[in-house]
Parts: sequence; C-alpha cells; structure tokens
Amino acid sequence: MNFRRFPALLLLLALPVLCTPAAGRETGEEVIADLSHGQVAITASFVGSEILVFGAIKREAPPPGDAPLGIIVTVSGPSEPLVIWRKKRVAGIWVNAASLKIDAAPSFYAVSTNAPLRQILIGSEDLRYKISIRQAIQAYWANLLALDAGDFTEALVRLRAEDDLYQMNEGQVSLQAETLFRTSVRLPAKLVEGRYMARIFLTRKGRVLSSYQTDIEVRKVGLERWIFNLAHQRPLLYGLLSLVIAIIAGWGASTAFRYLRGQSG
Repeated sequence: MNFRRFPALLLLLALPVLCTPAAGRETGEEVIADLSHGQVAITASFVGSEILVFGAIKREAPPPGDAPLGIIVTVSGPSEPLVIWRKKRVAGIWVNAASLKIDAAPSFYAVSTNAPLRQILIGSEDLRYKISIRQAIQAYWANLLALDAGDFTEALVRLRAEDDLYQMNEGQVSLQAETLFRTSVRLPAKLVEGRYMARIFLTRKGRVLSSYQTDIEVRKVGLERWIFNLAHQRPLLYGLLSLVIAIIAGWGASTAFRYLRGQSG
C-alpha cells in the first residue's frame, strides 16, 4: 500500500461527513422566532408575567405532506443544587428517611407544544436535546444510577408543578397553515433571578429539523434590588437595619395600642 496516498484517502472518506447539510437545510425548513420582551423586572408587587413566543417557518420548497409539523417551545430558568427528601412515618410521626442530592436542576422549566409531545418527538431526539422535563432535570444528575432516582424525579416534578414552576403545556402552541406559530408562557411570582433560556424546535416524524435559542433576563429592580444587594454584599449592615426596623415597628405598635386603649377608657 502506498502510504503517501493515505492522507488523501482519509480526506476522501471524510467528504460525505463534512458535506452533510444541517437538518434544517436538508429539508429546506427553518424556524425563525422572537419574544414579546426579553427582560422581566421583579418588583415588590411582582405577581408573575407572561412571555409571548411567536415566529414562522422559512422554506425553500413546499412542505412535505407525509408527516405533520411539530413545534416545541421550552423556557428554562437558572439551575440550582437541591436535595430531595423522602418522608417515612415512624411511630405516627413523619420524618425524613432518605434523600437524593441533585447537582443542579432548572429552577423553572416549561414545555409548550402544538401536539402531544410523544407524537412529535422521538426518545433519541429528546435524549439528545434534553427537551422534556424529565430529560432537562436528569441532564445535570451525577447519580442517575440510584435505584429509586425515578421516584425522586417524579416527586420533584410534582412539587414544582404545584407551584407552577414546572409546566407541561401540550397543545398550547397555535400553528397556522404550517407557517406561523405563537404561544404564551406563564412566569409565576416565585422566579429565581438570572438568565432564562428560550428554545424553539421544529420537528417532523419526531426528529428535530431546526432550532432557535434566545435569552430572557430576569432581574430585581427598585427596592427589591437594593434589599437583595444589601443582604448579600453587606450582611452586617442588613442585620442591624433589620433590627432597627423591628424595634421601631414594635415601639410604634405599642404606642398605638396604648393610645387606642386610652381612648376606649
């Protein structure tokens, strides 16, 4: 064998891989999207917000008619470590019996689709892109081999779903003529400050053809920002100020009580 020709042979074998087009370009379909606003301000009176996600499908040819189009929108919040406890009843009292430490999990995660997720996304693609709530959580786990990890996962999803922090909104994406789409994502009051990520996936036959990603900034403003900075940057001053406010509030309540008592007498 002529070893001088070996590099050229490797290049020839690699050409089919190097020239393979991206999924979106291969089918001539590409998702283009935007948000109603890219910033959310948390104030003292913040009770939640709503983000409108909208966009269109860019095509170079008419859409194929052999499979319906799938639109998946995910919004994820900053990840944070946590410990999930399992309670056990001992002598009539519920106590913490077992726990599972998670290196990180999304503080907020919402999935919105135009159809049932299982119909528009196959398992291998979910595993690759970490789209479903379960896959998004387990993407950060270092101890997935725990025998009862699934039970803790379900417990975490259930608890955060009760606070509207984990959302599964199937059928909430409006799709018109397989071209225009829109949906709204609810952001509850219990939001963690930081950078949120919105992703939009275009699928056919369960496979991702194209995707789009953008960020949403969630920040405390006004008095909330001042108190947050004071508590984290100057904890001693924050503690003294809290003590002074408590003393003043107690003195004011006592004075008002004595005044009202004297009026009634």
